[in-house]
Amino acid sequence: MVALIFFLFFCIMKKVVIITASGSGTRSKSKIPKQFIIIKNKPIIFYTIEKFYDYNPNIEIIVTLNQKYFKYWQELIKKYNFTINHKIVEGGETRFDSIKNAISTIPNNCLVAIHDAVRPFISSKVIKKCFLDAKKLGNAVPFIKINESVRKIDKDQNIWVNRNDFILIQTPQVFRSDIILSAYNLTHNSDYTDDASLVESMGYKINLVAGNLENFKITTPYDITLAKLLIYNDLNILANE
Repeated sequence: MVALIFFLFFCIMKKVVIITASGSGTRSKSKIPKQFIIIKNKPIIFYTIEKFYDYNPNIEIIVTLNQKYFKYWQELIKKYNFTINHKIVEGGETRFDSIKNAISTIPNNCLVAIHDAVRPFISSKVIKKCFLDAKKLGNAVPFIKINESVRKIDKDQNIWVNRNDFILIQTPQVFRSDIILSAYNLTHNSDYTDDASLVESMGYKINLVAGNLENFKITTPYDITLAKLLIYNDLNILANE
């Protein structure tokens, strides 16, 4: 009976996604943070949130925002009639601080995805696979292979390296709540550029999941142009698979 209860509880673990949207977007050379840029009558971040809602309408959605954009966020919701239920958490000085603030609000014994607001082309198939693997293995991190030649810069030299020894990491990175909570509570190192590295520093093995190529992070003006091309021409078909 105890085993059955545990099995049922395990199967219905609540799912949460933290959408990180506290960045200023300076590299995009935009007047507003890139997550708020309007493409086809909708801010980029709305596309991102919709991807997770379409995957699971019952998922708990948490958005980290710089406090100075709280009012602007409410204006966007009203102007574009955005009705998906979500919770806003104040972002911190760094990404580490923002995620830590958001994690402190999540329920116990759940699965937590952490995703960049400016990756609106994530595939539903990848989201599903990440949650499934994280439930079984404790964490799951999407990646894509490198199809270009790679060289390492070493002082004033540059050296060929085997591209098969490297991969590119994406989000959402999904974790059991106890693991990610421990990682953020037991370290104060904000130098890590992603959550997987932080969890790995605690001694956990990182489990990789094949990502989708079009799940790129909108960072530069070129990325914004590419995002517009995909959205205006409905070329993001793969992201809906």
